[in-house]
Order: sequence, then structure tokens, then C-alpha cells
Amino acid sequence: MTATTVPGGATGTRTTAEAETTSAPGDDGWVTVVWNDPVNLMSYVTYVFRSYFGYSQARADHLMRQVHEVGRATVSKGNREQMEKDVQAMHGFGLWATVQAVEA
Repeated sequence: MTATTVPGGATGTRTTAEAETTSAPGDDGWVTVVWNDPVNLMSYVTYVFRSYFGYSQARADHLMRQVHEVGRATVSKGNREQMEKDVQAMHGFGLWATVQAVEA
């Protein structure tokens, strides 16, 4: 389990299993998307993905590269409530993030 203190006082706790969980039957299927921005360093984005989601260095680097090169990366998937929590945490870290429904 990974406990994280987000700038601004918020806290978030995610296990690696939770971070990589796909939608269960009955879930609408939602994702958290992190968008590229001109402010945050690539090393900081990797740090956020490792500390909040509990991703390995390789996974966090891969997602950071997607954000940097493609302009966006899907960083988590699950029910809408958890994705909204993840987006709030990303905002707390100063990253641009949104919740989106999974396209069928």
C-alpha cells in the first residue's frame, strides 16, 4: 500500500493492485487522463506516478513519456468515484488531469 501526502494537505492511498484494476462488471468504465503541461518536469511527473499510484520506475517512465510525447496518458482505470479521487490527487500535485468515460 502506498500512502501519499499531496501538496495542499490532501492525502491519498492506493495499492498497486488498485492502481492497475480494470472495471468490474457493473462499473461504467472510467479512466484518469493526465495531460502534458509546460510547467512540470518529466522527473516530477514520474515521481507523482510512482508515489501516488505505486507504479514501478519503468511503468512510471513509460506513462511520463506518453504524457510528454503524445500529450496525454491514461494512468488509471476503474469506477467513476475512484477516478475522480485520482484526478483530485493529480490536481493536488499540480498536474493537469481529467476523468473520461471509456469508449466502447
